[in-house]
Amino acid sequence: MSTTSEMLEQSIATFPKEIQELARETRKMIHSILLGVVQVVWVQQKITGFGTGPKKKTEHFCWLMLASKHVNLGFNYGAELPDPSKLLEGTGKLYRHVKIKSSLQVMSQELRALVKFATAYRVPPLKQ
Repeated sequence: MSTTSEMLEQSIATFPKEIQELARETRKMIHSILLGVVQVVWVQQKITGFGTGPKKKTEHFCWLMLASKHVNLGFNYGAELPDPSKLLEGTGKLYRHVKIKSSLQVMSQELRALVKFATAYRVPPLKQ
């Protein structure tokens, strides 16, 4: 059985190396904000979800989806999240995303604050 890290590598293998690295950095940032975060990788769809449990609809707060020139960091309740820096893009009823194009974005306090807020917004607490 593959680990989630191995599955992530499988799902990002076809993307440019710099985009793969941004995905790894973003994953690491999410894991640093919520220790013990549950990560679910859908290899065929090339999407990785993050949550307080494995249920995509009720326990996930964000996801990664790669593109050829950036990494989309999507938020399940992005339309409802505080976003004073206007990082979020999209027009859907709930979903919003941030296009990550550099390591500096991954390290920004604004993005980290957005992720931190999302970890506890409309999702149950992390199961210990």
